[in-house]
Amino acid sequence: MFGIDSPSGYAEVAPGIRIKAVARGESVLMTKFAMGAGAKLPPHAHPHEQIGCLVSGRIVLRIGGSSREMRPGDSWCVPSNAEHGADVLEDSVAIEVFSPIRADYLKYLNPADIAE
Repeated sequence: MFGIDSPSGYAEVAPGIRIKAVARGESVLMTKFAMGAGAKLPPHAHPHEQIGCLVSGRIVLRIGGSSREMRPGDSWCVPSNAEHGADVLEDSVAIEVFSPIRADYLKYLNPADIAE
C-alpha cells in the first residue's frame, strides 16, 4: 500500500485540529494532524501506544506529568493509557503512528489517497 499526499480527506476532531489516516498495516496506523495556532488538544488517554514527529510549526506537548515545547523534527512516544494533550503555538503538522490500530480512526482513511 502507498499513501499519496493530498490536501483532501481531513476531518476535524477538535476545534482547530484536523486528522487524516494516511497508511495502515496489520498492527499499525499512521495519521497526519494539521493543527491551527491557538488550538488545544484536551488531555486524554487511550490503550494505544503512540509515536509521533512534528513536521512543521511549534506545540507544547504534555505526556503524563511532563511538558515540552516541540519544534520541527522533534519526536515523542506516548505509552499506552498515559494522559496526554497539547497546546498549538503555531500552525503545525504532525505525523503519528498508533499500535495497535485505532479502529475509531480507520474512518479517516481516504480511499482516493491510497494506491496499491
